[in-house]
Parts: sequence; C-alpha cells; structure tokens
Amino acid sequence: VYLHSGCQIAVSPDTKYFAVDWLGVEVTRATLGIIGMGSIGYKVAQRARAFNMRILYHNRNRRSKEEEEAVGAHYYKKMEDLLPQSDFVMLVVNLTPETHKLIGKKELGLMKPTATLINISRGAVIDQDALVEALQNKVIRAAALDVTYPEPLPRDHPLLKLNNIIITPHIGTATVQAIHMMAEEAIANMLAVLNGQPIPSEVFPK
Repeated sequence: VYLHSGCQIAVSPDTKYFAVDWLGVEVTRATLGIIGMGSIGYKVAQRARAFNMRILYHNRNRRSKEEEEAVGAHYYKKMEDLLPQSDFVMLVVNLTPETHKLIGKKELGLMKPTATLINISRGAVIDQDALVEALQNKVIRAAALDVTYPEPLPRDHPLLKLNNIIITPHIGTATVQAIHMMAEEAIANMLAVLNGQPIPSEVFPK
C-alpha cells in the first residue's frame, strides 16, 4: 500500500516535499502466516526465510520435519490459531468447495488490527463483502490482492475506493519466462497423454 501511495506522491505535480513521518511496516522479523503450503506456498516460505521472517503455516497435510526446519516453519492444524499471531497472512490455496470464502468476517476478526491480508490464489477464497467491511472499519490494516472475483472488478466496486488496499490484475505469473515454462509444461503433458505415458503434472493424480 505504501509503495503504491509513495509512487503517487513521488510523481504528483503537487508534491513539494516528502513527509519524514510517513512510515511503513517492517517485513524483516515479522510473522508470516501461510495458508496453503503446497509447492507455491513452500517457495513463498523459502523467500520469506531470507527476510528472517517467523513463518507459520496451515495446510491439509503437514510438511516433513526436514522441510519445516529448512525454512523454520511452524505448523498449525487450525487456521484459527495461526491468524491472531500473523503480521501478514498469505493465501496460497486452490479454489475448492472447502476453500470458497475461506476468509470471511470471523477470520478477519481473528487477525491483528495491524495485519495485512495477501491473496495470490483465487479471488473467491475471500468473502469480498466482509473484506470491504474489515478494511473500512480498520479491523485489519491493509490488503493486497492479485486476484478478485470477478476479474476485473466492476468499476464501481467498493474495494476500488479504499486507500488501504493494493489490487493487481492477476499478474503473479506474468513474466515472459514464466509463460514460456507454462507453455512447455502444457505441451509436455499433452505429448504424454498422446503417447500413453504418465502425465508429468496431473492436476488430480489417480
């Protein structure tokens, strides 16, 4: 949120000086709660480790002791126990009937008033009406969404009128290299099917 606002201040024709008391929140040594510790969630943990973040995670299945120790991650069987401790909560889950509106009014109320909610999974994992209310009433400090429902949001959506949120247009994989790798992976899967071979990255393994 501060990056976006800071950029606007820096380029605004009305800016005459930079305020010295305009402060953000430190990431280093903050607590990161990861909801969904699959391959992407684990990569997030590896990067967070570089910032000396305290890493908590909730997942259907617990990671091995070796994997946990490699990133210093602590497992929470109940998401409700992870939320009150996290300075940043990142959603990295698949959208399923179980994760639809996984984060609603109750879950937002369990978070710290200084916390930031980050969603890089799918928009419908969050109850957006509850998020609007939470951001308006300062139940949480801020949110950062790379995904919404629908995409894009209607231009009169209340999320677009808040100053404590960043929304990006689903660009988590929007690099030339990532798109090439995704295309190569899709082709490898198709060729495997055509040749009667096991699918390298099957979505629902048998």
